[in-house]
Amino acid sequence: MELNYKEFGQGEPIVILHGLFGTLDNWQTIARQLAENYSVFILDQRNHGRSPHVEVHDYQSMAEDLREFMESHWLYGAHLIGHSMGGKTAMEFALEHPSMVNKLVVVDIAPKAYPERHQHIFEALFSLDLDNLKDRQQAENLLADRIPDLGERQFLMKNLSRKKEGGFELKMNLPVIHKHYQDILAAIESDHVFEKPTLFIRGEKSHHIQPGDEAVILKLFPKAKIETVAGAGHWVHADKPAELLRLVLDFLAN
Repeated sequence: MELNYKEFGQGEPIVILHGLFGTLDNWQTIARQLAENYSVFILDQRNHGRSPHVEVHDYQSMAEDLREFMESHWLYGAHLIGHSMGGKTAMEFALEHPSMVNKLVVVDIAPKAYPERHQHIFEALFSLDLDNLKDRQQAENLLADRIPDLGERQFLMKNLSRKKEGGFELKMNLPVIHKHYQDILAAIESDHVFEKPTLFIRGEKSHHIQPGDEAVILKLFPKAKIETVAGAGHWVHADKPAELLRLVLDFLAN
């Protein structure tokens, strides 16, 4: 599995993993800022962006993708940052390969199972007649009926890619992602613990990390601390990039 990636900067390595329906571009601004002091790799996870489309989509497989990527780039130790689905991949990887992770940052996700909350997105994307779309504005108008939030629509629109022969296609492998949706919602479970420094960053307006989740976090990540970014929702890096960057830089430096 050769994951698509971009690399910025020089220095101690950082690897960043995006969330569900996302691409590496979601983290490019943060990556460029981190690259002032670090060598930063942003990846498209399997079935997302320009990485391969395959039939399996679970955290064990995505953690294995990451191991192969790191070893192929001679990264035998790196700081790891993951958001949402990428955060669960990062947790799985840290628990399975602790020697390859120096410090772990998890953005707005806990290692617990989650209820279904993306059905409106699946329905909206499956409803698009991609082959006959004329332009991106038409696609956004069609999505607006099911996805009224402008920010959420614009986030999803980044997956639209125009085909040379006309019409559009999605960068993500939507059928496989939908088929394995329960695997994406599943808890991260392990007989091991990750005993290195770990930072969980939650958005104040998000419901993904609740006060009662601290126990399950500390069970697997006993050295974890949890920080809240005021005014941020689930997409903390988009809502409050400066605040997130400060937390990450302070954590990595100390």
